[in-house]
Amino acid sequence: MSTYYYDFHIHSCLSPCADDDMTPNNIAGMGAICGLQIMALTDHNTAKNCPAFFAAAKRQGIIPVAGMELTTAEDIHLVCLFETLDEAMRFDEAVTARRLLVENKVEIFGKQMIMDGNDDVIGVDDWFLPMATTLSIEEAAALCVAHRGVCWPAHIDRPANGILAVLGAFPDDPPFGIAELNDPDTRETLCAQHSNLNDLMFVSGSDAHYLWDIREKCCSLEIDDEPYSSELVRRRLFEQLRAAAAAMEGYR
Repeated sequence: MSTYYYDFHIHSCLSPCADDDMTPNNIAGMGAICGLQIMALTDHNTAKNCPAFFAAAKRQGIIPVAGMELTTAEDIHLVCLFETLDEAMRFDEAVTARRLLVENKVEIFGKQMIMDGNDDVIGVDDWFLPMATTLSIEEAAALCVAHRGVCWPAHIDRPANGILAVLGAFPDDPPFGIAELNDPDTRETLCAQHSNLNDLMFVSGSDAHYLWDIREKCCSLEIDDEPYSSELVRRRLFEQLRAAAAAMEGYR
């Protein structure tokens, strides 16, 4: 077993609210400087910069995870992660069909740049990515699992787009066995306020929109990585996450 420091919630320059310097190579480079071994790219309602991030992470010795921060119809953010890049890109296609197409106002919200592995711009998304999709929480969870992904509510300890802030409580029968805390120190307080959180696995993510938001070694998981390969570590990681997500029985 080895200790792997991770960040499961990072935005690239494809998210309009993220800095233009959040290129795939800059993100991977900052992760290496911060001592991270596993990083997930989770742009708003898209995974189109994940292929470039995989190429950049490989050069830095980072184990990349393809993901997305999906906005549900209730305006709740979910982190959706996938074991393979192909699964993430198929999920991207499925989510694209459920997006509300409102033109992005670049002068207000910023660019939405799609890049290649060398940080060259190869396209843009013309439609405002953070808009709520037409997927309910239950539909989004089901769609993620149908694409062999694992998902959980993002930053439940924050008011903006957090499930507790939007719904006022954590559902008694949620399609989640995992929840994300932006600040791990809020766990005890939240569990005291919402007893049905006690059985969940908690993970943490920086929700980085700027390079300086990416945290140094903060949160870790113990992963059996013998005989070592990045594919094995990613597979064992998802075995842990899927086991913790057992509450999603109705969506398998």
